[in-house]
Amino acid sequence: MDKKLSLLFMFSLVFVSVGAEPVEDKQALLDFLHNMSHSPHVNWDENSSVCQTWRGVTCNADRTRVIAIRLPGAGLRGPIPPNTLSRLAAIETVSLRSNGITGFFPDGFSELKNLTSLYLQSNKFSGPLPLDFSVWNNLTVVNLSNNFFNGSIPFSVSNLTHLSSLVLANNSLSGEIPDIDIHSLRELNLANNDLSGDVPKSLLRFPSWAFSGNNLTSVTNSSHPPALPMHPPYTLPHKKTKGLSETAILGIIIGVCALGFAVIAVVMILCCYDFAAAGVKESVKSKKKEVSTKAETSASRDKNKIVFFEDCNLAFDLEDLLRASAEILGKGTFGTTYKAALEDASTVVVKRLKEVTVGKKEFEQHMEVVGKLKHENVDAIRAYYYSKDEKLVVFDYYQQGSVSSILHGNRAEGRASLDWDSRLRIAIGTARGIAHIHVQQGGKLVHGNIKASNIFVNSQGYGCVSDIGLATLMSSVPSPGTRASGYRAPEVTDTRKAMHSSDVYSFGVLLLELLTGKSPIYSAEGEQIVHLVRWVNSVVREEWTAEVFDVELLRYSNIEEEMVEMLQIGMACAARMPDQRPKMSEVVRMMEGFRPENRPSSTESRSEVSTPTVYAT
Repeated sequence: MDKKLSLLFMFSLVFVSVGAEPVEDKQALLDFLHNMSHSPHVNWDENSSVCQTWRGVTCNADRTRVIAIRLPGAGLRGPIPPNTLSRLAAIETVSLRSNGITGFFPDGFSELKNLTSLYLQSNKFSGPLPLDFSVWNNLTVVNLSNNFFNGSIPFSVSNLTHLSSLVLANNSLSGEIPDIDIHSLRELNLANNDLSGDVPKSLLRFPSWAFSGNNLTSVTNSSHPPALPMHPPYTLPHKKTKGLSETAILGIIIGVCALGFAVIAVVMILCCYDFAAAGVKESVKSKKKEVSTKAETSASRDKNKIVFFEDCNLAFDLEDLLRASAEILGKGTFGTTYKAALEDASTVVVKRLKEVTVGKKEFEQHMEVVGKLKHENVDAIRAYYYSKDEKLVVFDYYQQGSVSSILHGNRAEGRASLDWDSRLRIAIGTARGIAHIHVQQGGKLVHGNIKASNIFVNSQGYGCVSDIGLATLMSSVPSPGTRASGYRAPEVTDTRKAMHSSDVYSFGVLLLELLTGKSPIYSAEGEQIVHLVRWVNSVVREEWTAEVFDVELLRYSNIEEEMVEMLQIGMACAARMPDQRPKMSEVVRMMEGFRPENRPSSTESRSEVSTPTVYAT
């Protein structure tokens, strides 16, 4: 009996631990939100989990405290309510950028002793900066730019010994710059204020643009700010500009007056003909202009907004993408793909589309359809952005990289090859993902661009399909002779008109790629271009089937039968005539028996040494 009670007690402890919620922090956040205007996209609700579902909120590992709040561009208006955020004693990161928050710097923030990162830029804060920055001795990042702060820069900033980034640009700060002699400081921007005097010697290591737009003694360092990898159109909420010269102002006044007299003269002439009719027309024109102005203002307000899907816990805006450390992952048929590391340490993949042929409405409708797809073998779209000049799509980042990079990337010293079980999981997962796509919208949805660089590996090691349906939005068709063109079915001359059967063909090519280790189109000896599907068919026809398989797979025993069966499926999918190819649902059924977990391991090499599964270098 005691043993049962002990087990029950342990179970109850586990249950309480799993269901733990930071109740006090949750109430503080609700008090904060309920006393401010905000966007309906902020999904905070007292009946949902603050740690699991609230957008922009991060908890610690045991879910006992909130450690980060990120609400950039969340439509927040008005001053920060007192005694709300100041109750988050364990908070480390506060990011309320790109909102309409007003009032002085919140006094209660002095209670946040664990604060390490503070992002309040692009709001409407005013008044002086906090006098004593020393209360935040763990601060590493401070960005208060693009506000209306005035007064001097407190000398206490120099006490922040861990500070790495200080950005106070585009305010109304005055006085001299304190001697901020902090060795950890890597980023500094004090541009466009009213600062005067000399630049301290400790700060002369920073480029001159960091001090431009002030009344400072000239700075000799003229280094330019680093070029950004991506440049979506973005306009800061407000930015101070220096006054024009008296001569320029006088010229503008004279020009405006002359233009005014000309307009008056024209109006008087028109009035002589039909004053009453002109008055009616002018009234109608004025109302139309008023409506047009309102529409333009509304459109401008939403111009730079990234659209997130409901289940997305990410919180960032265009400024995040501009500031993010970006790395080009690849340049494909439909655009360039970047890996973007955001300020909150999260990493996303941003695809910058080119040659989009559809309008905004059709683009958004397609994104909404694809964004609702939920499947473990389908790479979810997290967010998107559409403007006249830029179209961006945001996906999850997979550490292992694409199947193309895993299969064909340069193997560093000590890196193991992709074993048979790993290739099976990739093939099975990809088949399941495509089959799921094909039953959406009453069977009308098509992927249109199945290839190894659009397949990733999920946490269970199974293939996960990305870039769903983007082909229908684009004008590009892979050039003949490129690797991408090797996946295209013979009947497809326009990727926007792809069908289920053409997806099946592309999947068949992917299967052959996994089996042979060769690209869909590659150069053989003498630089002869070889098409993988044709080569496999010719080798099998000559009854040299064993020559098809990747030599890396020949090390493993007891897999020959599975490889041959998978080869037959791949060849059936890549049949030249569309009506001879199986449906993806049939392919999934044929492949289910190959699941590695359904049989003893078959990946021991013939030298009796077990080879581990490795997805990336």
